[in-house]
Amino acid sequence: MQAFHVRYRNSQGTLMRILNAASRRGIELPYVQASPADGEHAVTLLLQVSTKQIGQLRRDWHAIVDVVEVRAGVPFVIMPHGRAEVAMPHPVGTVGVSSPAAMA
Repeated sequence: MQAFHVRYRNSQGTLMRILNAASRRGIELPYVQASPADGEHAVTLLLQVSTKQIGQLRRDWHAIVDVVEVRAGVPFVIMPHGRAEVAMPHPVGTVGVSSPAAMA
């Protein structure tokens, strides 16, 4: 999985255009978090994409007038038992026990 961080000016429809770039390609959006960031806004997306799709998404996001910055983060590798190597905040309702010791 690949993490993307997009900073944008919060004008009408900008967030929807960012999300639409992924959804119109049939890419699932298992994790999306949007929040204010330093006078602008930022959205973090976790997507399962190919190298070609990464380039397409970056091109589409840079073409949106109100997008300020696009960064691709460290690829996420889902380990056995559903654990990721790189920690990300958990979406609401999906927090799980990370180790058997935590259950005690």
